[in-house]
Amino acid sequence: MKIKYLAIPFACAAMATSAMAAECEVNIDSTDAMKYDKNEFVIDKSCEEFTVNLTHSGKLPKNAMGHNVVITKASNAQAVASDGMTAGLDNDYIKPDDERVIAHTEIIGGGEKTSVTFQVDKIKPEEDYMFFCSFPGHIAVMKGTVKLQ
Repeated sequence: MKIKYLAIPFACAAMATSAMAAECEVNIDSTDAMKYDKNEFVIDKSCEEFTVNLTHSGKLPKNAMGHNVVITKASNAQAVASDGMTAGLDNDYIKPDDERVIAHTEIIGGGEKTSVTFQVDKIKPEEDYMFFCSFPGHIAVMKGTVKLQ
């Protein structure tokens, strides 16, 4: 009796290929202590779209300690955050139709989660990008870098 082992190499090759596939999303947690659990994320240039998944593991409501993720060029971040303060909570502290904003999640409170997906071609390798929370005052400590590789 002959035993065939052809399925094993093909299964291993399939697993190796999927392990090498680009990860086109990032999970970020935020807390009542005004912190993200990441200070950087990298977008693989082979991704067409990228998703940011945000959770808020704290307990405070969004009007007291809300968080979001906003992605902009680093040079625009402070101005976007400043303009967002006047936009208010109903607009997720983002000026409506702000062309400087590449992507942003909604503001969430403790126990909530949200996500945003955007086209990677909005990110250029020669530019510096960052993510931050646009809740008033949070950009001072809730920020990080976004890299395209």
